[in-house]
Parts: sequence; C-alpha cells; structure tokens
Amino acid sequence: MPAGVSWPIYMRVFAASLLSMFAGAQIVHHYYRPDLTIPEIPPKPGELRTELLVFRRKIPAARLCTSTGDEKTSWLWSVYNEAKEKTQDLIPIISKNFVNPDTIFANNQMSLQDIEIYGFDYDYTLAFYSSHLHTLIFNIARDILIEEHRYPEGLREYDYIPNFVIRGLHYDVQKALLMKIDAFHYIQLGTVYRGLNPVPEKEVIAMYEGSHVPLEIMSDFYGKSSHGHTMKQFMDIFSLPEMTLLLCVNDYFMKHNIDYEPVHLYKDVKKYIRYGEQTQAVLRKLSMNGKKMFLITNSPFDFVDRGMNYIVGKDWRELFDVVIVQADKPSFFNDRRKPFRRVTDKGVLLWDRIHRLEKGQIYKQGNLYEFLRLTGWRGSKVLYFGDHIYSDLADLTLKHGWRTGAIIPELRDEIKIMNTQEYVHTMTWLQALTGLLEEMQVHRDPASETVMQQWISEREDMRLRTKDIFNPQFGSLFRTYHNPTYFSRRLSRFADIYMASLSCLLNYDLQHTFYPRRTPLQHESPIWPEQTSKTSQ
Repeated sequence: MPAGVSWPIYMRVFAASLLSMFAGAQIVHHYYRPDLTIPEIPPKPGELRTELLVFRRKIPAARLCTSTGDEKTSWLWSVYNEAKEKTQDLIPIISKNFVNPDTIFANNQMSLQDIEIYGFDYDYTLAFYSSHLHTLIFNIARDILIEEHRYPEGLREYDYIPNFVIRGLHYDVQKALLMKIDAFHYIQLGTVYRGLNPVPEKEVIAMYEGSHVPLEIMSDFYGKSSHGHTMKQFMDIFSLPEMTLLLCVNDYFMKHNIDYEPVHLYKDVKKYIRYGEQTQAVLRKLSMNGKKMFLITNSPFDFVDRGMNYIVGKDWRELFDVVIVQADKPSFFNDRRKPFRRVTDKGVLLWDRIHRLEKGQIYKQGNLYEFLRLTGWRGSKVLYFGDHIYSDLADLTLKHGWRTGAIIPELRDEIKIMNTQEYVHTMTWLQALTGLLEEMQVHRDPASETVMQQWISEREDMRLRTKDIFNPQFGSLFRTYHNPTYFSRRLSRFADIYMASLSCLLNYDLQHTFYPRRTPLQHESPIWPEQTSKTSQ
C-alpha cells in the first residue's frame, strides 16, 4: 500500500475491487558498462545474437569425415572441442556489451519528437506497490473463501509464496492446470502445475494429445475465458497472488482427497482478486516541455488521489489536462454508450451533461469515442503507457492508431540475470552447441549418433538451467526455452516500445527516435556489412 493512503480507505477500495471480479520483437539493444549511468550504444558488430549466428555459420560441418568407429568418434569430439574453444574466445567480447536495464526497447520505430500528448494508466504505471501488497491480497482472498464460501479451514495453513509464479501464464479451468504457452500455442513441458507440484510430461501429453493447445480453447482477444474457451491468461501483475491462491487451493483439495469441480473454484477466486517508483520527475519533465497529459484508470478517485499526493504532491492534478477514473477498461475503448460524469473532490457524482473535459476536474467512466471528440487527440501524436497488454494497449494500437508503451517491471530483473557471467557463458555455448548439432546431424552411423546423443543431453541440461535461473517453476516471462512466450508475442504486437518503468524516459531527450534493431529472419544472412571484414579475419 503506498504511503499516504490510509488503511481504511485502501481496504474499502480493495474490497470493492475484489467483489467486482465475477468474470468466469525485435528490440533495440542499449549496452552499458558498470561505470556508466546512461545508455551507450555500441556499433552493430557487437550485437550478441549476430555474433552467435555468424559463429554458427562458421562451424566446420563441410569437413565431412568418412571414417568409422573410434576415428569418427575422435573426429567429432575434436570438432566439439574446437567449437567450445571458439566460444570461450567470444565470451569476453559479449561480456563487455551488457544490456542496460534502464533502456527503452522498441518493437516499432517511434520518435518522441512526434508525440504531443502523453497518456497513462495508474496502477503499476504511475504507481508501483511493494511486494507486501501481494501477500495482503492473497490473505484477504484466502480468508474470504473460508469465511464466506465455506472452503475448508485448513486453507489457512497456506501462505503466499513470492516468486513462485510469473506473469503471462495460462490456467486450464477444466483441468485445474497452470502452465506456460509459447507464441505458437505449444505448452512448455516442465512448466505445467497442478497444485504446487509439476505434472509429468507424459501425463500432459496424454491429456492434450500432444503439447499443442488449439486456438478454440484459448482465451479471447483480451486474455479472458469465455464460452467454449477453457484457457485463461493472467496478464497483469496483480494476477500473481490469484494464480498462487488457485494452486494452493488445488493443492489442499488433492492432499485431502476432496472431490471438487475445478470450474467452480476458478470462478470463486475470480470474485476476489483485483487490483507504483517515483514518477514525479517524468511528469514534471513532460509538463515543462509543453506536453499535454491525461490519466485513464480503472481505480477510484480517492485511491488515485491519495497515491498521487504521495508520488507527485498535492498539485498533481495541475499536471494533467484530463483525469478519468473508474473507466472500466477495456470496455472504455469500445463501448460508445457510457457518458462521462464529473466527480467532486468529495467523491460526489454529478449528472450534468459533459460538453468539454476541463483541466483540474475529475471524470468517471465515459468512453474513448467521446474522449476523442471532446479533445481532438487522435492518431500517432498520442503515446499511452500501461502495464496490461490487453486492457491498456491492444485496442489503442489496433483500432485508433495511438502509439503505445508497455511498462514491464519484471524486465529489470530479467536483464540483470542476462548480464551475469553464468548466463552469458551458458547461452553462448548453448547457441554454439545447437549449431553443432544442426550441422553434424548428417552423420547417421552408430558411432556418430552416440556422440550426438551426448550433445543433445548436454543441450537439454543447459536449456533447463537457463529456465531455472529465471524461475524454477516457469522460467522467463519472455521465452519458453528458445521460442518467445505467448506474452512476448502479444507484447511485440501491441506495444511500440516497452521498458521496466516510466523512469526510463529520463534517460532520453524528447527528440529521441527509438529504432528496432533489424535482426535477421531465419532465411536471412546474420552478417552486418561492417562485420564481413571482421569475421573473415
């Protein structure tokens, strides 16, 4: 709970929020050195992925060996050792080009010079909360299930488990399984959980007749489960305690051999779960440069007001040209029927018809079409920031042509992991070994297959290690081993830029252009023109 927000006010708002839940890229890499405080962009030859792809192309598969038995085995291991030696030579180069966690990454080219209006969500965009909030949410929801819905008293034995789950997971409502799915609708085996325990891979494959999840049972456009869709995706940060509670309740029922219908559990928990980093400098910077700003949030005014008083100060409303609370996103972006209503400082709702949106006033509900008519703020001169890929960003970019920025707090921790020597070493050799397997698979004799089976086992061990380094249960938010996650796919589609927090904007002037790095497609050459001479030396 943000400082400055009283406990009774917060709990009243939170309780109301709980009861409302009845709903059943390419990136531009900035690099840094520890002694630098601002991003530094190296020349293109330093790009990690390009270096590795070039290296893979240079693996000496053309030197086919016609020997058999021990000679063939010896030859394959000599190629392996040569590849490993070359990999070791790459690591010092890669280690100098770590990614700055405070970088803004681009999926789509965008210049801040073109942006005249900045819009913001509130929760986890302007305001960030401590991890203690998730424990509070979990405990309240657990106790309500027990006290009001007669769930077993034994559930009180369960406490919130921080960092057990990650954002972007899917929950199969019918089977009571939580899992990670990639951009191609394939389940990442080893990340399927029933209760607090992983489900064996063979069992998962038997249940789904493979690892592919058909489109017709996936969640809808906004990640919600509707009729016929049994997969619900959890996309916002407040869903972390919800997922953990689902697992704990399932775990209790299984341990005590209690027969239950998973669908009912899912709907009950959904009733009770819903849901800021200093942003003052960012808002002041934009205001001093003559930019217009607006706030559209689903949170109620008294909650936002107390939080913004703490973050920015009592004059926070003077920074925003329009403030809209309880907007009911994503319906706000599609429903033309709801009118705007003005709210007084005491929270009284006025019923006068709204003919213009005035600075310093607070408005409730409304819809985007009326917002566009009253403000005239249209198209690519508007940049809107939010943390929820579906509710905040999807309609704005697809239907209205606004530029969009995603706030991904997990990004900072993931980048710090990627910058560790352990991760760099493992990923560099993993890429090289994958290339070695790809090129050497033409050798089908028993001696060669025995060697390559050892390589495959080593590769699998490294894949598991790179998963566990992010999260032992579910791995990275952005990847399922080598494929992008379903979350990453949506992020690259709906967000022009993304960053760990709004404070990243302080590293750039308002004339800056964000360029997505042109990374090669699978059929394209990975070599930059500048690298040709370098890699041929």
